[in-house]
Amino acid sequence: MKFIRGVLGYMIAGMIVMSVWGPFASLESLGIIGGWLAAFAIIGPMWFMNHFLGLIHHEEGSSFVDMGLGIALVGIFRDVFLTADFATFVAAVPTMLLVSLGAALGGFTAAKVSADMAKGGKA
Repeated sequence: MKFIRGVLGYMIAGMIVMSVWGPFASLESLGIIGGWLAAFAIIGPMWFMNHFLGLIHHEEGSSFVDMGLGIALVGIFRDVFLTADFATFVAAVPTMLLVSLGAALGGFTAAKVSADMAKGGKA
């Protein structure tokens, strides 16, 4: 059941972000502040629903991917399903690979920094 709750939480967040963010943030009259308002009005409630209310549960001390991956996958696959064109997915693969590489490098760096801090390393 935890898996289904997580899938639903990420799906709801992804669909709302992909459906509302663009029109909200592209209001010409608001300029760049439109993006900030969209982040506050969309991501805030989605984080509250998923993490504070516990739709997506993470064990104490576990590392987890926050809503970014779920939102990204919903955005990719929503467009693939809407256009019924596999080329949309193929066009996104290089970006997904580079983002995955960046995430792996970031995780590796974070683990090394954490290990150094645990043994009392000084700058």
